Amino acid sequence: METKKMQIKKPRYQTIAEDIAAKIVEKKYIVGEKIYARSSLASQYGVSAETARRAIAVLQDLEIVEATKGSGVVIISYENAVKLIQRLEGVQTVRELQVALQQSIENQISDLMALQETAKELVNRTERFRSINPFVPFQLEITASCPYLSRNLSEINFWHNTHATIVAIRKDHHLILSPGPYATLDAGNVIYFIGDDEAIVKVQHFLQI
Repeated sequence: METKKMQIKKPRYQTIAEDIAAKIVEKKYIVGEKIYARSSLASQYGVSAETARRAIAVLQDLEIVEATKGSGVVIISYENAVKLIQRLEGVQTVRELQVALQQSIENQISDLMALQETAKELVNRTERFRSINPFVPFQLEITASCPYLSRNLSEINFWHNTHATIVAIRKDHHLILSPGPYATLDAGNVIYFIGDDEAIVKVQHFLQI
C-alpha cells in the first residue's frame, strides 16, 4: 500500500527573509544600503504588508537589518547574513540526508517484498513441477568411500535403509534399467533413484558419499 509523504512547507515570511539574506551574502545588497520599504517588499514578493513586516522582523531579530520607523530598513551585518545562510544550508543537507535515508529504506522494503514474491513463486512452481513429474529421479555417483562396494542391493537392504528405489545404474557407458535386487555397486557407477524429498540425503548418508 502506497503511503503519502508528509511535506513541511515554510511560512512565506521565512522564505522572504532567507531570500533577502541570500542577496546580502551575494552582495546584491551591501551593508549600509537601505532596502525596500515594507509596502515595496510586499509588492515585490506578492504578499501582504503583514507578511513583509514579519520577514523584516526575522532579519531584525537576527541583527541582519535594522528597521527604524520613518527611516526604512537598513542592512547592518553581512556576517550575520552569512551565518543564517550557512545554518540553512546545514539544515538543508540534513533534510536531504533524511530524504535519501527514507528513500533507501523504502527501496529496501520494496526489494524485500519483490524477493519474497519471487521466492514464493519459485516454491509454487517447484511444487507444481514435482506434482506433474513425481518420478523425476535423483542421481548420485558411487565413490571409493562407499562401504558397500561390490555388494548387491538386497544384501545391503538398500530400500529398507533409505526408502528409495533404484531405477537405473550407469556402469561405464552402459545404462542398466530396473537393475533388481542383485545389482552391485562399484566405484564410478551412477545410480538413479526415486523417493520422497528426503531421499537424496538418506541415500548420501547411507552410502557415505
